[in-house]
Amino acid sequence: MAVVTGRWLTRKGTRTRRNRAPGHASRMRFVAVSLVPILSLIVVFSLVPIGIVIWLSFLRYNQLAPTAPWIGLRNYEFAFQTDPFFRNALENTLKYAIVAVPANIVLSLPIALGLNQIKRFRAVFRTAFFMPVVASAVAVSLLWTTIYDPQAGWLNAFLDLVGVSPHSWLADPDLALWAVLAAAVWQDLGYNILVFLAGLQGIPDDFYDAAKVDGAGSWRRFRDVTLPLLQRTTVFVLVLTMISYLQEFTHIQVMTEGGPIRSSETLVLYIYTKAFEDLQMGYASAMSIVLMGIILVITIVQMRLLRSRWEY
Repeated sequence: MAVVTGRWLTRKGTRTRRNRAPGHASRMRFVAVSLVPILSLIVVFSLVPIGIVIWLSFLRYNQLAPTAPWIGLRNYEFAFQTDPFFRNALENTLKYAIVAVPANIVLSLPIALGLNQIKRFRAVFRTAFFMPVVASAVAVSLLWTTIYDPQAGWLNAFLDLVGVSPHSWLADPDLALWAVLAAAVWQDLGYNILVFLAGLQGIPDDFYDAAKVDGAGSWRRFRDVTLPLLQRTTVFVLVLTMISYLQEFTHIQVMTEGGPIRSSETLVLYIYTKAFEDLQMGYASAMSIVLMGIILVITIVQMRLLRSRWEY
């Protein structure tokens, strides 16, 4: 026996779907068909390559060898237990990211705060800060290589004027990684400045007006209003910047090639060397999966710890 109760139809005690609006099925079919192209691109250019890399990581795969024997987890065991260069590259990558990410945010946020205060020529300054971002990373690396030149570079010339002895910035194992880091942060700064600026402009003025009425000064308004309401933007910037610096490659390859004495070799550069110079594609694939896992874990931890639980 069928019983109609309100908008719900029950039959033998079983609840069925709520009545749909006319045309709902056709709209859902349109949405599904519209998503097919983008989902196909994601599958072809993201999921399938990841699957292939995972498969290769279990093989002793050489691009020129006629066979690729299955070796299971030996590539991973070799990376963590035997290969000192992998551990060195991983350590350099983590040090690089741990220093570069806070440096980028600490520099970009005050600049964004300053741009948010000015009205005239804001677009000019915004464009000037963003120009290095759209420049080629190779060109920026060559520019900074010239700046760091021990003989003709203007950085050593400036240090000489102030009485500081010149340095071989890219040839010193203690300085090479940090010299490259400075160039990379300089180039990436503009992107985060624009993101922070957009976040600041999205904060309603009512909050600042209420804080002024309560007698809050500039520092308290920044601490109690700006930072909390900028939390989602900060999480976005933090996650993307961390991912970017964990995959650092171009600046290192052009400026130092991982030297001197592998002191600036990052994990992506080491993966590239193993895959395309040593032709150990299986081992390089295993290291790529390790890097992907590290990035995934760090991203999830950041998003869980810094997620906001409020709306405004």
